[in-house]
Amino acid sequence: MEFTVSELEREPVEFDLELAPRAVDFGDQAEQNGPLATSGRAEVLHEHRGPKEIVPDIRLRGRFSGKFQVPCARCLEPVEIPLAAEFDLIFRPAGADSDAPERSITAPETEIGYYQKDSLLLEDVLREQIFLALPVRTLCKPDCKGLCPRCGVNRNYQTCTCEEGPADPRWEALAGLRSRIKS
Repeated sequence: MEFTVSELEREPVEFDLELAPRAVDFGDQAEQNGPLATSGRAEVLHEHRGPKEIVPDIRLRGRFSGKFQVPCARCLEPVEIPLAAEFDLIFRPAGADSDAPERSITAPETEIGYYQKDSLLLEDVLREQIFLALPVRTLCKPDCKGLCPRCGVNRNYQTCTCEEGPADPRWEALAGLRSRIKS
């Protein structure tokens, strides 16, 4: 769904959608399981920067909920994560702040996004908000054994026959040090 400044200047737009899987591209970082529900409101806020300069900001308030699969950080098995969150975002036209003098910004200013060509795609906003809501590191279970770094077998299901010890020859000097310390 696309929000254009000209459309929002006439009147705010209310939305209540259910997006099918693959309607939003998450790449290989996540996969949507089932519908992604989202609802909210988009409107234009006019920022007055002087007697003749008015910047049309888009304010997007809403919420989303859905189920997602992300790979386990250790074994790469899919892990299902239910997500639900609310957002209240401001987007400025790209380049609106480019001629401002160099200065430090305030904490609220770090949360301002930018839109291109007088429009904003809801799918882009949802992708960003979902990535922000996902946990940084996900494990399939707390005691996940992960993949063997040598043969790649999933240690949760199989025991591997690889030798313990350094695989990289650069570590061999330290392996010899261990035996000298024990004696």
